Amino acid sequence: MFKGAAVPERSADELNTRARIRDAAITVFGDEGFGVGVRAIATAAGVSPGLVNHHFGSKDGLREACDDHVREVIRKSKLEYMQRPSPTGLLQSLAEIEEYAPYLAYLRRSFAAGGALMVDMFEHMTADVEDYLAAGIASGVLKPLRDPKATARYIAYQNGGGFFLFLQVLEARQGGPLDFRSALREYADRMMLPALEIYTNGLLTDSMMLDTMLGEQ
Repeated sequence: MFKGAAVPERSADELNTRARIRDAAITVFGDEGFGVGVRAIATAAGVSPGLVNHHFGSKDGLREACDDHVREVIRKSKLEYMQRPSPTGLLQSLAEIEEYAPYLAYLRRSFAAGGALMVDMFEHMTADVEDYLAAGIASGVLKPLRDPKATARYIAYQNGGGFFLFLQVLEARQGGPLDFRSALREYADRMMLPALEIYTNGLLTDSMMLDTMLGEQ
């Protein structure tokens, strides 16, 4: 948009309709994949297909809006905790984990689909991890890091890959589609404590391996 150009204001009803379509699309895409048509999304949102195109231009435009929203929901939650860490905040996050089921179902579809939008999503989420680390270091909940950018990429790959592998194994064992709410709860119940122990106490008894790697650089 040209500098100084007027930005058309949207009414509250328009914003609510746009959000309703976007939220319905996140759920439908998460349940059925990105091959689903605009008509199915419109039906889920209770609007006409023309209204979907009016707000988002195309299905690709709608998916980009969904990507942005899913990422922002996750980003906001993680940053809030890193900026103000507390036992109450941790327990509240665990208690509310099922609420993120539609977003994680959507992310699973996105990473399975591949393509440029998936790569873009991953790069943005990796940059978000850098922000979480910076916020955690600033608040004192995390130790300073030698290379925050490299650490952020490692965490993005390891946490994302580990979570999606967990879902794939769970789905194979169940022999049918996942209930993402219960899957998220099971993931938290199984993985949170060992993850926190590793992050808090570490595994290695000394710095020999790290010192060796640093000496080779």
